[in-house]
Amino acid sequence: MCLVVVAAAVAATIPSLAEAGPTPAAARMSPAAEAFSHTTRSTPWQLTRKVRLDFPTYHPQGLARVGDRLFLSSVEIIEPTVKYPEPRDGYDRSAGRGVGHVFVMTRDGRLLRDIVVGEGTVYHPGGIDYDGTSVWVPVAEYRPHSRSIVYTINPRTLEVTERFRYADHVGGVVRDPSSGTVHGVSWGSRTFFSWSPTGRLLRSGANESHYVDYQDCDNSGDRLQLCSGIAGLPTAGGGSYELGGLALIDLRDNSTLHEVPFPYFSTAGHVATRNPVTLEREGHTLRLIAAPDDGEEVAGTELLFYESQVS
Repeated sequence: MCLVVVAAAVAATIPSLAEAGPTPAAARMSPAAEAFSHTTRSTPWQLTRKVRLDFPTYHPQGLARVGDRLFLSSVEIIEPTVKYPEPRDGYDRSAGRGVGHVFVMTRDGRLLRDIVVGEGTVYHPGGIDYDGTSVWVPVAEYRPHSRSIVYTINPRTLEVTERFRYADHVGGVVRDPSSGTVHGVSWGSRTFFSWSPTGRLLRSGANESHYVDYQDCDNSGDRLQLCSGIAGLPTAGGGSYELGGLALIDLRDNSTLHEVPFPYFSTAGHVATRNPVTLEREGHTLRLIAAPDDGEEVAGTELLFYESQVS
């Protein structure tokens, strides 16, 4: 099924998709995943660049690299959800109102398109992924145990296509090019899902890792995904602390192959892996790109570029 979406033109010309090609399925690990597998909690990362996004960004969710472009999903909240004193019709809160966005931009933060996704109370985009052909975008109600629509965006034409619907909150998706299987996580990433490309559920099961909740994942080679996330933990003084982390996961059984904390923070004080994250490798440099802060926070949304040297 196809969904007609309005893409607001921001630039008359979109740059070509330099270096955008199919992900090689033969590789067991992507170069970034291979480098990440050798990191530890002692690995030094240097913040090398900050790029302020000077357009309304709302609450960013997922980030995907497509050649020389970045795709950033975000939720615009018009009416916040409200917790119920007691569950109603299986829900713990109201649906609220909002608009789902996928921003297409250059690496220096210039907005090229604003693509609106979702329908009705399904307005919350999650973690997104580029599989070498399409950008996969889940959009869900902003509450657990709800419903979702999974879309793809053609990165050349920016056409949006509905792929399937699922009766739960899907907070992020990855498509494994080697098998064609689509993988997702639930609210708080407490459940892993696997579907056929048309949405037939193949498997669901508990996430056995309780380190962080995954917010954004990328396919990272043959049946692998590299995920980033956050856990809110209490402090001795009664406050809270954001623990950030990254994990390499085997999609065949959802086992964790490698995970490390990421103790770096944004201008607004959020851990860098709070929401959108993607990693890339360039020679001996492993680069993490993140956008942890919301548009209305102290410095707005900034793209943060962290680098670490690998052998």
